[in-house]
Amino acid sequence: MGYHGWQGNPPGTEDEARRRIVKAAMACVDRVGLAKTSMSVVAAEAGVTRQTVYRYFPRLADILSAVALAGVEDFAARMARHLASFGSPAEVAVESVVFGVLEVPREPYLGLLLQAGESDFFTVAVTSPESFALGARILREVPVDWAGAGIATDDELQGLAEILMRLFLSFLQHPSTPALTDDQLRALVRRWIGPALR
Repeated sequence: MGYHGWQGNPPGTEDEARRRIVKAAMACVDRVGLAKTSMSVVAAEAGVTRQTVYRYFPRLADILSAVALAGVEDFAARMARHLASFGSPAEVAVESVVFGVLEVPREPYLGLLLQAGESDFFTVAVTSPESFALGARILREVPVDWAGAGIATDDELQGLAEILMRLFLSFLQHPSTPALTDDQLRALVRRWIGPALR
């Protein structure tokens, strides 16, 4: 594997090279913002040529996807902490949708694809089996009686996570007109999701 640059410290593996490019991209977004982050800027930050960056990530959107994924675990931990304060399966389900709609655009890395106009990449990431499994894991860790709400198996919990994530994605990418307040969004989701979990 031939390396050019890397500030005199070439990575030992392809995976490490990708991680270092992603880390460089995160540093660029933090320092100059999304609008000024380009393949050239990322390459300079990583200490490599643009061709090296293109070798691992054909488009800027591919790098931004990797950066967004790097922020998923932190986001999931924050969501789990938020949901732990609710006492019923219905309220946890409602709040998971509302939390996602409100917080993803504010996330420094997770919301990058939406900010960059790459909603297709974001949609593919959110609707992946891995994302549904992560959603189910978050729900499973919230101390509520899922079995009492008719959710008895891991498959059913993953199905609920999928429905909630698809709902959150729809509200996020296609907001209501006129825009709903936080309380209106919460009431709308509670009205239609709540009865399924009682």
